[in-house]
Amino acid sequence: MSNSRVRAENRSRRERTDVAAPAPTHKFMELLSPNINVDFVGKRKFFLALSSTLNVLSIVMLFAWGLNFGIDFAGGTDVRVRFKDATTAHALRTDLGALDLPDLTVQEFGGQGKEFLLRFEPETATAMNVVAETIKDALAKTHPGEQTFEILSVESVGPKVGADLRRRGFLAVASTTIFMGIYIAFRFELSFGIGAVIALMHDVLISLLALVVSRTIFDLTTLAALLTVIGFSVHDTIIVSDRVRENLRKMRRASLAEVINISINETLSRTILTTGTALFVLVALYLLGGPGLEPFAFTLIVGFVTGTYSSIYIATPVVLFWSRTSKLAAPE
Repeated sequence: MSNSRVRAENRSRRERTDVAAPAPTHKFMELLSPNINVDFVGKRKFFLALSSTLNVLSIVMLFAWGLNFGIDFAGGTDVRVRFKDATTAHALRTDLGALDLPDLTVQEFGGQGKEFLLRFEPETATAMNVVAETIKDALAKTHPGEQTFEILSVESVGPKVGADLRRRGFLAVASTTIFMGIYIAFRFELSFGIGAVIALMHDVLISLLALVVSRTIFDLTTLAALLTVIGFSVHDTIIVSDRVRENLRKMRRASLAEVINISINETLSRTILTTGTALFVLVALYLLGGPGLEPFAFTLIVGFVTGTYSSIYIATPVVLFWSRTSKLAAPE
């Protein structure tokens, strides 16, 4: 072998040695194993029965107990008072007894005995306008001195306005649920749309059941939280439905039940991370946001949990029920 050829081979060998080694692959922490295989579909009958029972209970409780409507929907006047020294709801009701306020309720805020919400329904619009001064004069007799108490806010809504807001609130929730279902029906197919509507109705009923049992105030802020729950639930349902559609096209020999189960397991980690992150914020908001934000945060916490649940155990079983007529299950 010639010297020139040996030098060329040595040079080529050095060049291959000098080539940069491939960058090491980074391993990211995974919340759940990608090979997890929980049989969600197999447990669908039990959870459908459980959800149906809770939905029926929610309807019964709504008629039996009813929601604790705030001033926005019930009408009347809310007066928020803060005292320098702690007192009790009974003592405050006694202090205002001479005013004979109709349907007076006293609710403590904060648990320290210093802040209270007075709710009553003045008989006339004129009484609404002078209610703050009337209450201030009555409290000044039993709490003399400067800065012993402070009226923080006064809100008044007439009964006709409250009834109209209740009607509009119901229409907002109903129309949002229906139009979300229509969108998903066009985006995927009819069975997915029906499943989404049933899941959204489930989420609303469970959230209302929690509000009835806890006697949380239902006002415009709580209604906004309920509409947010509907949007979150639809978002989670779309993620699962989109993965079902992709897998149906890739796994043509698998049954629809198997495809749905695989799709739920594949999106489970993302679902837990999304919901879990939101819940961390909402729990902090509920604990630290003050009495004014508690109904809003509480509704979102219940709604986000039940929205994730319904995407797995309510929406997809409905799709499976229509499996024989599913266009996505048929080969293209």
